Amino acid sequence: MSSSPIRPISADAVDTWDFEADVVIAGFGIAGVSAAIGAAESGADVLVLERTSGGGGAAALSGGIVYLGGGTRVQKACGFDDTPENMKTFLAEALGPGVDEDKLDVYCEGSVQHFEWLEACGVQYKESFWSQPGWECPVDDSLMYSGGENAAPFHTLVPPAPRGHLAQVPMPRNGEQGAGHVLMTTLLAKADDLGVRVESDIRVQRLVTDHTGRVVGVSATRFGKEITVRARGGVVLATGSFAYNDEMMQAYAPRLYKRPAATVEEHDGRAILMAQALGAGLAHMDACEVAFFCDPQLIARGILVNGRGQRYVPEDTYPGRIGHLTMYQNDNQAFLVLDEDAYEEGMAAPSSSPQLRRQPTWVCESVAELEAEMGLPEGSLTSTVELYNRHAADGADPVLGKKSEWVKPIGSPIAAIDLRGMTGGFTLGGLRTSVHSEVLHVDGDPIPGLYAAGRCTSGLSAGGYCSGISLGDGSFFGRRAGIRAAAG
Repeated sequence: MSSSPIRPISADAVDTWDFEADVVIAGFGIAGVSAAIGAAESGADVLVLERTSGGGGAAALSGGIVYLGGGTRVQKACGFDDTPENMKTFLAEALGPGVDEDKLDVYCEGSVQHFEWLEACGVQYKESFWSQPGWECPVDDSLMYSGGENAAPFHTLVPPAPRGHLAQVPMPRNGEQGAGHVLMTTLLAKADDLGVRVESDIRVQRLVTDHTGRVVGVSATRFGKEITVRARGGVVLATGSFAYNDEMMQAYAPRLYKRPAATVEEHDGRAILMAQALGAGLAHMDACEVAFFCDPQLIARGILVNGRGQRYVPEDTYPGRIGHLTMYQNDNQAFLVLDEDAYEEGMAAPSSSPQLRRQPTWVCESVAELEAEMGLPEGSLTSTVELYNRHAADGADPVLGKKSEWVKPIGSPIAAIDLRGMTGGFTLGGLRTSVHSEVLHVDGDPIPGLYAAGRCTSGLSAGGYCSGISLGDGSFFGRRAGIRAAAG
């Protein structure tokens, strides 16, 4: 944690404001750019303070999935019926106990309109559906399952509908410039068109308050020099998670300590600490997204067993759910067991994660031999495979409910891939905010002049996760933060 002062300073102590705007936004990732557009569309003079030399943040490096539903144009064009009620029912189960019901309500009810807003900002979506397992879409389709909606146990709650929306990418793909890059490039251009001002290489340090306790600006540094920025309407914090703050990780999310993934080093928790120094409340600080570092095309074709040789998750579900169950309920102990045919099929399948394809750690002629090589308790893997194969002969998995298209008896030669410790991720907890993205004091009242969105807040996730929730609630509540701050 930085040793620099973090408590707010009084506006009376500021002799000169170096910059001034109606709305001042800290951070220019998905939440920050959405706040900037929302505020500018409301007629505000907007200034963004970005820590790096340019905008984009973690969102620009991501797979670009935005979790939206309720009946978007793309969903309908691809033949899927969805409603806000079905979307809410699924998310209430998938995102963990303690979900903020008010936020979930406004998000699901406003999801179609938010999709239309993204389109109005210039984000283009193709009316095509990617049906394969994967973290991302490897082609230019714009719709995919990204939360296990069509897998056990969720598929029986409501009719499954894919809600992972991806900006259409140019083909062939240009290196790492996927849907996240396209999404952020488009939104940053929109902000520029609206006249949003950006000051780069500025790191916010402290909030500035007036004699009433209202937030009226920020103190920051640029190349070691202190600067002050006045906000006539409000300050929006959008600087990301605390995944790279060692002290906070040890205190709140120790299982993920030193295991960051799908995040950037600028996510140091500073905004959370700044707001805490004003008495801001926190929520779900132990919640994490957990990535599982193996190609879903391989996982779906085999069985995952823990350190006791037992299956614990339907292998065709959302890989983030696999990672979460592996880390939190199985001590990071995981092995993928599959036969030669299944392995070759998975390696040949089109994949969004070829970098996560792995060579077998052990290859044997029999299950008993493999069990011994892996060091599992005698008879554990043997009984697991015997039970799986008995039902797989009929294309069924009554134990965990894997879909029949992925269920085949495991034959010989048989292999196992050692996936112990193959997890990482980022934090989901943060500042407690209202549905209008107001930062809430520990007493429950809004802190005047202070707003926040994105991964520095506790958004929709209370424990579980779906790919696209970060870009979804970051953009949705970021836009609301900008609009609210613009209103003063």
